[in-house]
Amino acid sequence: MSGVRAQYEAYPYPARDPEEERKRLITGSPSHVLEVDHFVFQGARDWSRPLRVLVAGGGTGDGLVQLAQQIADAGRVAEITYLDLSTASRKIAEARARVRGLSGIRFVTGSLLEAAGHGEFDYIDCCGVLHHLPDPGAGFRALLAALAPGGGMGFMVYAPYGRSGVYPLQEAFGTLFEGMAPEARLRAAKTLVAGLPEGHPFACNPNLGDHKTSDAGFYDLLLHSQDRAFDVAALVAMLEQTGWHLSGFTMPALYDLARITDVPAHLDPVACMAVAEKLNGTIKTHVGYAVRRSEARGPAKGSNRALVPHLKGVRAVDLAHAVATGQGPKLGFGGLNARLALPREAARLIAAVDGRRSLSEIATATGTDPLAMGALWARIERALGDYGLMLYSSILRR
Repeated sequence: MSGVRAQYEAYPYPARDPEEERKRLITGSPSHVLEVDHFVFQGARDWSRPLRVLVAGGGTGDGLVQLAQQIADAGRVAEITYLDLSTASRKIAEARARVRGLSGIRFVTGSLLEAAGHGEFDYIDCCGVLHHLPDPGAGFRALLAALAPGGGMGFMVYAPYGRSGVYPLQEAFGTLFEGMAPEARLRAAKTLVAGLPEGHPFACNPNLGDHKTSDAGFYDLLLHSQDRAFDVAALVAMLEQTGWHLSGFTMPALYDLARITDVPAHLDPVACMAVAEKLNGTIKTHVGYAVRRSEARGPAKGSNRALVPHLKGVRAVDLAHAVATGQGPKLGFGGLNARLALPREAARLIAAVDGRRSLSEIATATGTDPLAMGALWARIERALGDYGLMLYSSILRR
């Protein structure tokens, strides 16, 4: 058994109790259903057709359960294949789906390198997996081979700067504990981490917390036998080399150099994101969506007035009230902090966002002149969309 598989048999990750599904739905990125439509299908997917999904390296089931439940809640249909090397992780994912009564899921034990053998998929979830392959490029190519025309992938890969201190410890532990069983490696590593000098880069890094939450989290962070981080330039290069195109990151503000400093004219968009990543210094994962390079496209944009906006993680009525009363709610993620700054007249448009009205219908309902709507909505879209708070999807339209 490979070291990676042995790890996840001993410590399925992330640590999850299926009974918790009775109390809460764990949501996140990638594979929030609104994000999938927004970044892969430009907010205009035909949801009368079942969505064919591959969850590649599904672990204990966070992405699987989230997407399956959200699609079911919307009254839509998905045909989902879960694929993972670990039988222990699969059992937990199966139990979580069973507790929720989710159907239409096929569970398979196997490698994502064989993804194309399981069918053709409109959407592929691959969260926290590709950076653990001996050859990540082979993984990107294998997933592309399983992608249906017009489809796309949601991914998460590790980033280097926010994980400061992790890799020297991984290398040291790999040398010290070679040949030891996972349980013995964990005990020994915990002892050493507890005694790290106060100024050690890992001990000083406030961005990391997995090692404090569970044994599985500690092992995955510090004892993984195969782990490569990608800076944004290396990630974009890898996507392009393997036939993919970056549709967008879920939190564009993190990569926006203009939010940090003046942008020199000689920098191209990827170089700007790379500099922003270095200046930010806290990004520990890159979370985004990609499509086939020959079908290159970006996320949904409000210039298409037929699109339906949704607010994610905030209630329209609360946000509209804050804007109408001149408040500037704090926006922040990954060490980046800002305040929402919108004119008061934006409040009526925000209040009309219900996940069912199109932009044209919002303009009509609020009595907003089409020309004025264009300029005002562009400001709303930038202010909220860059922090992942606004997405376009037709999933609730009938």
